[in-house]
Amino acid sequence: MGLHLGQALCLLFAAVIAGTLNALAGGGSFISFPALLFLRIPAVEANATNTVALWPGLAASAVAYMKRLNAPLRVLLPLLMTSVAGGWAGALLLLKTPQHTFLHLVPWLLLSGTLLFAFGNSIRAIFGKAPVPDFDDDLRNTSWQAIVLGSIAELLVAVYGGYFGAGIGFMTLGMLAMLGMRDIHAMGAIRTLLAAAINAAAVVTFIAAHAVLWPQCLVMIAGSLTGGWFGAHYAQKADPRKVRGVVIGIGVAMTAYFFVTVY
Repeated sequence: MGLHLGQALCLLFAAVIAGTLNALAGGGSFISFPALLFLRIPAVEANATNTVALWPGLAASAVAYMKRLNAPLRVLLPLLMTSVAGGWAGALLLLKTPQHTFLHLVPWLLLSGTLLFAFGNSIRAIFGKAPVPDFDDDLRNTSWQAIVLGSIAELLVAVYGGYFGAGIGFMTLGMLAMLGMRDIHAMGAIRTLLAAAINAAAVVTFIAAHAVLWPQCLVMIAGSLTGGWFGAHYAQKADPRKVRGVVIGIGVAMTAYFFVTVY
């Protein structure tokens, strides 16, 4: 599928905004994924291309967070394994979903992602206030039962992440809070690493299946990396509540637009 200059500029601009939003508060897919659909790119290929385009920025964030990562391997490895397995399964499920069916799912997926983004902190707070024997931010004393339950929860998150992905960060934060963590920076390091693993599995699957539209993808990679650098540079100056409000507003607008358009 060819790419005209006007389309390239549109995708570049959308990816810059998406990368900036992801660096500031998350939710960049609410911009970049609809931008691909607006250019009449089939829904499945649009989702696959969007996932691949935004992954380098996510991977860069995971590397930047490595100094905060102090979870033991007995906890981290099961979560990483279920993340990769779930991301792969979700990506395969997407590839097997007919275009027409997925297009009709798009408004509902955007709605679910918007709700998770809007109320994710409340959900995490509920888990964080649940009766937990001891908060353990390095997870050294986590029981095997808790690790198994957390891994099952992460598998479900990863399947959704490989299939669509918006809002998985808040699901993962809720799971980590349930395990007993409360240090948001330590939680952010694990959340980012698991999200990168989920999307890495999806990226490999989409590339192997030739579901990625590379002219669009390469333009968006450049934009998302630029936006990610810009967002990271100005993250200290931005009011996170205002940024979250903007992202939620965009999510609501995109959800309403696609409900009207599709149905």
